[in-house]
Parts: sequence; structure tokens; C-alpha cells
Amino acid sequence: MARAYNFSAGPAILPTEVLQEAQRDLLDFKGTGMSIMEMSHRGKEYTAVHEEAIANLKTLLKIPENYSVLFMTGGATTQFSLIPMNLLGAGQTADYINAGSWGSAAVKAAKKLGKINVIADTSKAIPTCMPANSALKFSDDAAYVHITSNETIAGTQVKEFPKTKAPLVADMSSDMLSRPIDVSQFGLIYAGAQKNLAPAGVTLVIIRNDLAARAPDTLPELFQYRAFIEENSLKNTPPTFPIYILMLVTRWLIAKGGLEGMQKINDAKAAKLYAALDASSFYKGTAVKEYRSPMNITFRLPTEELEETFIKAASKLGMTSLKGHRSVGGVRASIYNAFPTEGVDALVAFMKEFEQKNG
Repeated sequence: MARAYNFSAGPAILPTEVLQEAQRDLLDFKGTGMSIMEMSHRGKEYTAVHEEAIANLKTLLKIPENYSVLFMTGGATTQFSLIPMNLLGAGQTADYINAGSWGSAAVKAAKKLGKINVIADTSKAIPTCMPANSALKFSDDAAYVHITSNETIAGTQVKEFPKTKAPLVADMSSDMLSRPIDVSQFGLIYAGAQKNLAPAGVTLVIIRNDLAARAPDTLPELFQYRAFIEENSLKNTPPTFPIYILMLVTRWLIAKGGLEGMQKINDAKAAKLYAALDASSFYKGTAVKEYRSPMNITFRLPTEELEETFIKAASKLGMTSLKGHRSVGGVRASIYNAFPTEGVDALVAFMKEFEQKNG
């Protein structure tokens, strides 16, 4: 069957090579006569998968020795609450930088658990943008500073992370492993898997070990980062199949030239789409140019009726999931790591043809 050009913001496209290998292994993983989903999470076969996934992440991100890689569940949404539960002590304040829907969700969750100071808020800005680092005024005694690296709905991305005295905590759900980052600049990084990493079900957390000690003893163990560190994310049964796919995806990324190689591919794909938008008076990008995301390209057509026609016509040609988020409308093309360049070329060609007919 022909594969669709899947522009979904998540769950999103996975590398074809990864899906093919998983298909081959599905009924019989490496001669065991069992699927990876059926075997013990403490057996030697799964242990090798678990350890390789961690090792690959450490290689790709050059993770320092004083950090731990954790496999958790509940997505980024659960982390919105676990972070203040673990890192925000009684009477302390945390700084939050809010640039969109996901930043707003993190703020809302944290406010239920402690004192939150929103030091910048561009969540309602039109065109969409990120707060300028030069405008940030951090609290003197902040327990941590929270930021969202890429807002999938707004189509914006942090290009340079702020330098902070307090530990910087980043939600990188929608651009994790899409570009090199300096892990040592962060106290904690977290990402839901369903954009660039794996199927939904596993949440990646990278935490500086000393921060895990902050959690109060009264916090249930499965809510504590240190419990996951102590048990290598095996205190309870982890989501073994998503971790297996994560292992295959990180292998694929290493073969692609690592994060430096992946960033070049991603930037080239995004440049084609943004060039098509900039060359047109029919399409209008929704994000300020300096903050445009290479993962989520958001734009509008002259009318909502034309947008609906555009999305339906594209879908008939195998270009699916182009409808913008229900909260903002418009069109959104999500072109994560695994999205093929030829799919971007197909969309650009369709955009030109649609404009000629309807402009």
C-alpha cells in the first residue's frame, strides 16, 4: 500500500525503516518466539533493548555523567504536575515563560501546587512569537525556570535558550532530538514520545541527579524522579514496546549523522515550505519569522472556506492531517524528523497549483 504523507502534529510519522524492522520482529523478537510486548521487562532480551535506548540517547545528546535518563509515563501533561511536586519546595517560587498553549497548560498545572511567577507571556500574541531573552526578569530565588522549546499550535520555537541561575526545565516534546542541544544548560528536560521519538506511551525525562533529591519523602514513590533513577525506570513495568521503538529510532538517528545531520535535513525541509509561504500573497504564515518552528509550519488562507477546501483536496492526494489545531484553525504542516523531503515537495507543488486555481 502507498504510505500517506502524514503531517500530523502527534501521534506523528515514524521512520519507515523503523516500522519495517518492528514489523519483522513483531511475532518473533530475535528468535525468542515471542513479541517484545510479551516478554518480561526484567529478562535479558528486553534489558538489552532498554540499555541500548539509554546509551543511544546519551550518545546523541552527549549527556553528562551527572544526569540520568528516565522512561516514565503520562506524557508531558503529567510532567506539568510532577515537576513542581518534586522541585518546588514549601514557600519557594518557580519562574515560568509562557509562549503558547502548552506553556499555558504547564502554568495552570503548577499553580495548583505552589507559587508560580510568569515572567513573560506571549501566549496570546498575534502573529505568534517567543519572548525575547533580553526581556526576561528572573526571580532572585526561583527554584527553577520552566520553558517550552517548541509550541506546536503556535508554530514557534526557542532559537537560543536563556541563561539562568536557577535550573532550567524544558518541555521539548515537539522538537526533541531534532537539533543539538547543550544538556548541561538544563536541570531537567522532558518530552512526550509521540512527535519525534516513539509511539505515545513513554515519556522521556533527562534530569540532573542532584535535583532528584529535592522531592519530599511524603511524595508517593512512583511520583519521585529519584525512585526512577534508583530503579533504572524499572520500579514498575515500563512501556516496553514504545521504548523498543525509541531504541530503533535513536539507532536510525545515529545512522543519519546524529543530531547535527538531522538538523540540516530539518532546516532544509522547513526552508522549502517557508519559501513557498513568503513567495505568496495567498498564503500567510502565522509566526514571526525569527521564531518560526522547523517542526510545525502554521499558515492561513484568505478564508476559512478556502482552508477547508485546501485541506480536503490535499487529503485526497495522500497529504493528511493538515488541519490546524481546533483552538486556532488554519493549516498546520508538521514535518518532524521522520517526515520525508518528497512529502514537503509534494505539498509545495500542491500549494502553488491550489493558489493558481483559487487565488
